[in-house]
Amino acid sequence: MKEHLQGLLEQAVNRLKEQGDLPSDITVSVRVDRARDSAHGDFATNLALAMAKPTGQPPRRLAEKIVQALPADPVVRKVEIAGPGFINFHIDPAAQFQIVRQILGQRDRFGRSHSGQGRRIHIEFVSANPTGPLHVGHGRGAAYGASVANLLQAIGCQVHREYYVNDAGRQMDILAVSIWIRYLQRCGESLPFPANGYRGEYVIEIADAVYAELADGLRRPAAEVLDGLPEDAPDGDKEVYIDALIERARLLLGKDAYDKVFQAGLESILADIREDLEAFGVRYDEWFSERRLVHSGRVQQALDRLREGGWLYESEGAIWFASSRLGDEKDRVVVRENGQATYFASDIAYHLDKLERGFELLIDVWGADHHGYVPRLKAAMQALGADPDSLEVRLVQFAVLYRGKERVPMSTRAGEFVTLRQLREEVGKDAARFFYVMRKAEQHLDFDLKLAVSQSNDNPVYYVQYAHARVCSVFRQLEEKGWKHDVDRGLECLNRLTENHEQALLTLLARYPETVERAARMREPHQLTHYLRELAAQFHTYYNAHTFLVEDDQLRDARLNLIEAVRQAIANGLGLLDVTAPRSM
Repeated sequence: MKEHLQGLLEQAVNRLKEQGDLPSDITVSVRVDRARDSAHGDFATNLALAMAKPTGQPPRRLAEKIVQALPADPVVRKVEIAGPGFINFHIDPAAQFQIVRQILGQRDRFGRSHSGQGRRIHIEFVSANPTGPLHVGHGRGAAYGASVANLLQAIGCQVHREYYVNDAGRQMDILAVSIWIRYLQRCGESLPFPANGYRGEYVIEIADAVYAELADGLRRPAAEVLDGLPEDAPDGDKEVYIDALIERARLLLGKDAYDKVFQAGLESILADIREDLEAFGVRYDEWFSERRLVHSGRVQQALDRLREGGWLYESEGAIWFASSRLGDEKDRVVVRENGQATYFASDIAYHLDKLERGFELLIDVWGADHHGYVPRLKAAMQALGADPDSLEVRLVQFAVLYRGKERVPMSTRAGEFVTLRQLREEVGKDAARFFYVMRKAEQHLDFDLKLAVSQSNDNPVYYVQYAHARVCSVFRQLEEKGWKHDVDRGLECLNRLTENHEQALLTLLARYPETVERAARMREPHQLTHYLRELAAQFHTYYNAHTFLVEDDQLRDARLNLIEAVRQAIANGLGLLDVTAPRSM
């Protein structure tokens, strides 16, 4: 309905241009919203107020001209001008029945549109370091990013989903040396595990796999490994110690042997991450390797462009990016004193690569703890000659898991965390996906495990899925009675749907397409979960108050058409969240 009214307003504006009442070169963005107060109509637009300044005309007088130029339409019962120039539309009550025809005609296409106009959007999400299994905190970013991508695709955008594999940084070397130390212990060498190493059981499992393949081939005497190393924590500096241990491993193993340990860790954990995400309903168009970026020379190319633009300078032996000149709080190092490019330098090159692949908008989904990283990356975009607004960063708060009143610790390094796989096995994919996006991404989320598995109306995902299953049960009961559902007869008799519950459902169904549109454009999938809960609640109320399988075949078919439309809307909405719509529960 909103799109229909927008079309009428666009026709009115074009007519006024042709008549000379509006400048022919003026461009307007027509926006129609649902009226907040039904007494003022069903829909409203502030078009006249938005056009008043560029046209130099009083908004109320402009509103009068627009209303006079509106083409006649049977859907619109009355048009009024309110306040300083708002235009309110009253819709013919009979028009609300058209939503049932639309849903039953479009089926799984209902709610989809072409408003995104094929815009090429790159969305990168999760991108956790491949140093350990995904935990429940990563799950929220996965559910959010995947849902946003689905919503954008639903409004006609071309969406490219990507995982950036951080396989070239220091953390990967810490993982490699952690595996090697566990391997040496497996070989019978007696040496302490580094305080800054990765301690999870998965590290021991990878080390065992390396031993199973190579036996003692990578074994080196503990005394040789530890000889001359600085003290580890608590008496020494754990960062200095782990870096020294990495260098010792490289020296004693040599490049080829060290790379075997490195690759064993990377491939094992990355395979685990892929498997976890696929089981969670999250799939990517590309897994982009940071190592590939570095080895291709793209990082150096990006730095060369910054240098040519006068954005780099040398100080204290390092090379700095003058990001403070572009709004960042301070300048940032891009090449360390030892000549090694920083993670930030790789990130600059990565985002330049995205732009050069032809994407119009880059959406990055990051953990909220990375908020300070946004200004420097936007500064880099601007220094490279790109519009900083072509980068949109969405910050996601990690979910906090509770068992009873006790908060579960989640430290990847310490190996004390609940994995995404464990969560999925305990509460199921559907509950996890739905719960993760029930609140704004930037808000804290406490994950209630007991509620997520409960089969009660208090469990939001169960409540919505149960509405879908209830509709399916009605049609099974119809078959058991030996009756047939005549869809065409039901469409002809939609005017029999006069009960308050039926009118409320019709109004809610008409809101579905605009909910999808708004959720996509605002990157807020929680708006869809709220809508589905509201639609399910209204259906359950209707189900409890009325009988669908009545003797009156015209009323029966009209009601069956209505609840089938409800079922379809719920199925479509759950599909965008990658939550199943069960036919029985």
